[in-house]
Amino acid sequence: MQIESPLTGVVAEVLAGEGTGVRAGAAVLVVEAMKMHHEVVAPHEGVVRELAVAVGEQVAEGQRLFRVEAGAVAAVEQVDADAGGDAVRADLAAVLERRRRATDDAARPAAVERRRATGLRTARENVADLCDPDSFNEYGALTLAAQRARRSEQELIEKTPGDGIVTGVGSVGGRRTAVLAYDYTVLAGTQGIRNHRKTDRLLELAERHRLPVVLFAEGGGGRPGDTDSSELFHLIVPSFHTFARLSGLVPRVGIVSGRCFAGNAALLGCCDVVIATPEASIGMGGPAMIEGGGLGSFAPEEVGPVAMQEPNGVIDVRAQDEAEAVSTAKRVLEYLAGGVRADWTCADQALLREAVPADPKRVHDARALLATLADHNSVLELRPTFGRTVITAFARIEGRPLGVIANDPSHLAGALDAAGSDKAARFMQLCDAFGLPLLSLVDTPGFMVGPESERTAAVRHTSRMFLTAATLTVPFLCVIVRRAFGLGAQAMAGGSLHAPAITLAWPSGELGAMGVEGAVRLALRGELAAIADEAEREQRVKDLVAAVRANSSALNAATYFEVDDVIDPADTRTRLVQTLQATPVPPPDPATGRRRTMVDAW
Repeated sequence: MQIESPLTGVVAEVLAGEGTGVRAGAAVLVVEAMKMHHEVVAPHEGVVRELAVAVGEQVAEGQRLFRVEAGAVAAVEQVDADAGGDAVRADLAAVLERRRRATDDAARPAAVERRRATGLRTARENVADLCDPDSFNEYGALTLAAQRARRSEQELIEKTPGDGIVTGVGSVGGRRTAVLAYDYTVLAGTQGIRNHRKTDRLLELAERHRLPVVLFAEGGGGRPGDTDSSELFHLIVPSFHTFARLSGLVPRVGIVSGRCFAGNAALLGCCDVVIATPEASIGMGGPAMIEGGGLGSFAPEEVGPVAMQEPNGVIDVRAQDEAEAVSTAKRVLEYLAGGVRADWTCADQALLREAVPADPKRVHDARALLATLADHNSVLELRPTFGRTVITAFARIEGRPLGVIANDPSHLAGALDAAGSDKAARFMQLCDAFGLPLLSLVDTPGFMVGPESERTAAVRHTSRMFLTAATLTVPFLCVIVRRAFGLGAQAMAGGSLHAPAITLAWPSGELGAMGVEGAVRLALRGELAAIADEAEREQRVKDLVAAVRANSSALNAATYFEVDDVIDPADTRTRLVQTLQATPVPPPDPATGRRRTMVDAW
């Protein structure tokens, strides 16, 4: 069979001379054209005959080059130049080795051992725990720190794999998620030039493809040691702008253990939900920056420990360790994804009939009430030690995720103070942004009053609840479990008792412009002052309170249609589900993909 040249070029190499036995597909000669080498192969096994060209000879497309005489050959002298059996090519071997050194914790035993001494996991261990098996697709694993002017490439390979951050896209509970994990074993997890570039790449993908983001934020902030840059101060960095722009568009969950300062803390503070482990220390500047500013010398653990940052509202959820933090992050993403779970169970709802004591002055356990009302093990409370007058939590009812705000009468009698109002308003924004219906469980004497309260700028802070509730797009449901007094009750009901999709009350409910006893003493101050005998005066107060209380009962308020219904507490779940079925969550704006412009950091 005659073989022709497939193109015009120059014979660069002859691999099988006249009379050589060749395998089918083996290269006989090589033609070079446009600096590229093209093999001309034997179409079948046989012997090369009539080889008509030599190395260096110009050949034209279609020119006859040789003939292969078909037939088996006793010995095949020609060996394919690229045949190597199971051997790995040198270029592939180099890539595989570099990848191993960049992505395998075992390749850096000393760094990993130092990490082990802190009791914390490596960045890659956390990523592996977060993502579904074999789902993580890493970006930028081979990146090195921008320090070639001061370190050799070999040193950069050994000490700066990934430039201190692991980035990629994986599945978390089946949902594609962008993952960024600062690696404290590499330059203390600081933010370098290429580290930021990797961050920006992932955040842009998250925005383009509407991917939730999980950020492992531990690290020391900006890195001064990078040399390979034309910028002076590195203030033109998109990462903070890009991450903030995701607010209200996709859920962003931050996890922090160990030290988290400066730029790392700034990104953490932008997250929708912040989860921290006990040894975390979070601050907008680390010890070196504090000392450099002449503000004193502090150990890293003194800057922003959990004992400070949890009650002041920085931390949403405190986890006992990194494993629990990752598990909690998965739960948060599942709530915000909005899917309905079919495997729900719940407590005997008849228990709700006794959840609120008959004595109107007896405190009830609002968390126990919520746990009974919600599906088993479905409640996840946020910021439990901040703004303690209000409970904010994710929960499920018949598998449906929703957000819950509830007054906690065990603190300030459930009165809404500045911190509690901030907490509730921000949680409303969060639920609205990601399509979670809101349930309000009301038991409040109103807004907190008095000079001490006013020193906290309560006028502004408490008003946030009205502003936020009035702009909600998701269904808002209200259940008055006991007291619903004054402006605080209106704020808990979204601004008005007729603002929610439904306003229900339990038989224990009381409504009024202010607390019953306070209203009596204020309205009848003169009459009471005229009663000289103290015992007689207090009895008169009790009689008047009883009369007003009867008039203030939820049952009486229902006759004026101030509530939609007064129900058996055991029927609460049923009524809520019926309402949710009738008031579906509207879709986000098709043009922007958003329900809200942003979720406030505070």
